Amino acid sequence: MRSLTEDPARSAEAHGERAQERKSFFTDTSICIGCKACEVACKEWNRNPMDSDLGLLESSYDNTGSLGANTWRHVAFVEQDQERIQAARESGRKLVSLGMPGVGPPSSSGAPGPSGDRDTTPPDTAEFRWLMSSDVCKHCTHAGCLDVCPTGALYRTEFGTVKVQEDICNGCGTCVGGCPFGVIERRDEGIIRAKTERNQSRYAQEIPNEGTANKCTFCHDRLVDGQTPACAQTCPTTSIKFGEHTDMVHQARERVAQLHSEGMTEARLYGANPQDGVGGTGSVFLLLDEPEVYGLPPDPRVPTKDLPRMYKHTVVAAAGMLAAVGASFAWGGRR
Repeated sequence: MRSLTEDPARSAEAHGERAQERKSFFTDTSICIGCKACEVACKEWNRNPMDSDLGLLESSYDNTGSLGANTWRHVAFVEQDQERIQAARESGRKLVSLGMPGVGPPSSSGAPGPSGDRDTTPPDTAEFRWLMSSDVCKHCTHAGCLDVCPTGALYRTEFGTVKVQEDICNGCGTCVGGCPFGVIERRDEGIIRAKTERNQSRYAQEIPNEGTANKCTFCHDRLVDGQTPACAQTCPTTSIKFGEHTDMVHQARERVAQLHSEGMTEARLYGANPQDGVGGTGSVFLLLDEPEVYGLPPDPRVPTKDLPRMYKHTVVAAAGMLAAVGASFAWGGRR
């Protein structure tokens, strides 16, 4: 699948000597503890305003709810009982039969072997569990937001990431509909309180880039200085890993194989398939259940993918109409 308007390889070449190897995140949800340190570090470094009153949601131990213009990292909390855990493992076994890493104890070569009749259930599996995952912009290989931006405010950086130039963005919101993950949003002026209430000290806050599209920048300003993005730098369990894209995908596949060898057949990767509807993502995730459980689309697809086919059908239809009009005039002339 190709992007409508850009080739990521050529976009990187456009940066000349400044071009770098593509950078990526690998988020291993199996070791995320839900501390939200990544959320805090992201907000502090990027000076993003708060978009909630810091109260917990009624559905979860969460106070942000989802990604948005002011929350560029969001930690999801999903509680599961034993029945759901078993269902997740069964669906994982089906993926194994489709070519995912095998399940069972490592062989003499170190590769996972067949499980046979051996009980591979981890001894520390409880009656319920929390799935915690730090979500972020996917920095897609074929980015829908970049495809549809009419002003060129969205561009591919020298690190292969997708960034918004706030001084060029006109706030049209076209990119919001172009993102299959619902990541990018326009930053409004109200945030959590009306302007008249924001004069109070508790709610007083600066609203930068008001009215423009905002999302994760992959801490581009830190990358330029050779630093690690703030979220990965502060993660206490190394659940968020940062590095070159090929290395992150390799680590992710090795981690899945390790978990499968320990009997956790529910482990699977998300975003590591270059043949998916967005050409793979720059934020790869190890999940312990179906993507929908984490609020992720199971089959993301760039909205502009069908445009060439639609244009072709439009041209054919227009040609047919012109031919019909011409035929009617010719028939009328004969009469």
